Amino acid sequence: MAESFGTTPDKPGMSGAKKILLVDDNEQDRVLYKRYLRKHLGAEQFEVCEASSGEEGLAAFQSWQPDCILLDYNLPDTDGLSLLLALQRLAPPHTLCVVMITGGGSEQLAVRALNNGALDYLVKQHFDQELLGKTVLHAIEKNEWRQHISQHHAQLEVVNQQLRDSLRELTETRRQVQESNQQLQLAHEEVQARNQALDAANQELARTNADLDNFVYAASHDLRQPVNNLEGLFQELRRSATFHDPEQAYVLRLVEESLRDLSTTINGLTAVVQEERPPGQDLTEPVELAGLTADVLQTLRPQVLDTQATILTEYAALPQIVFVRANLRTILLNLIANALKYRHPARLPRVRLRSWASSGQAVLEVADNGLGIDLERHGQELFKLFRRFHHHAGEGTGVGLFLVNRLVQGQGGRIEVESQPEVGTTFRLYVPALPL
Repeated sequence: MAESFGTTPDKPGMSGAKKILLVDDNEQDRVLYKRYLRKHLGAEQFEVCEASSGEEGLAAFQSWQPDCILLDYNLPDTDGLSLLLALQRLAPPHTLCVVMITGGGSEQLAVRALNNGALDYLVKQHFDQELLGKTVLHAIEKNEWRQHISQHHAQLEVVNQQLRDSLRELTETRRQVQESNQQLQLAHEEVQARNQALDAANQELARTNADLDNFVYAASHDLRQPVNNLEGLFQELRRSATFHDPEQAYVLRLVEESLRDLSTTINGLTAVVQEERPPGQDLTEPVELAGLTADVLQTLRPQVLDTQATILTEYAALPQIVFVRANLRTILLNLIANALKYRHPARLPRVRLRSWASSGQAVLEVADNGLGIDLERHGQELFKLFRRFHHHAGEGTGVGLFLVNRLVQGQGGRIEVESQPEVGTTFRLYVPALPL
């Protein structure tokens, strides 16, 4: 069943009416997705086709050729990954646009879906109309861009082959015609220039694709903290599951605050995705460091209480920093959380945050008295992805410092690190001091 809605001029990068195939055995979910799309994407012309099983989905794909498929993982006759492989056999290489929808939010399942060809994934009951609309548009735009790059590479290969043929012909005739030397040199320089341009384009494309894959891990890393908070609070609620308990209202309020923190983190990660887009996509603003730190410490409140940590702030010299607020929150959340996680077992954790201006730059310092890092041994790998230096000190993914470094560099800044094993670590962030 196909349905059309919305007609306005095309957006940049989008052309014509876009066809979306919903493959989900839950009719209520399909109705909800259509309502979300209609509300958020009403300024675009879309057609929607529905399928309630894998078999119906394959038939609809072959007859309708949609621009994007919203694919539920749990289907009555198959699972989403199996259907994804079947769809790939029916589609030309690098043309399939699939957004996987899961019910459990498994990170392993999300990684498998992305590795098997899905462009993105969503977790049921964890997205709204705006996130669904943005995800669908981003997947369609990425797929169209991928096809454009593939066509561009094919054209460049034809041109390069023509140039190689010309070079061979010129080399063969060089002994006979002295005048062809100049032509051969010009052709050779042109080949080098084209190869350099192609190498630069390939490097940029590889970096962009790697960042898109890493976003899944970055999202799970930042979301883990508030989710862990919720788990702890619900455990407490189970142990005192009576409405006559005087602590009941307090525990419920903490649950509500953790849910709000989770929503704030998701919004912050949405802003992080914009980091690799052209300048102007992220909106910088004067950020009050005291208020932002209080927000971060509220998220980390269970960890602060559990570790009996002391958090000191000295922001009088520079109360505000011009930054993307969500990005700066992610930076502080990761650095403070690491200071608590990698605390020294022989003493209570102590974290000091300071800010000041120096030589036209804003400086933000986070210092702790934790386990420290052997910089002579690990200094070159400190900001690389999936690197951990204290495997015995708790769970972690090795994503936090990588993400912090990328966000600071994205603002045109840099990070200096001072650390001594068994003494502590100091992170010093330097960013351009923009006018407040």
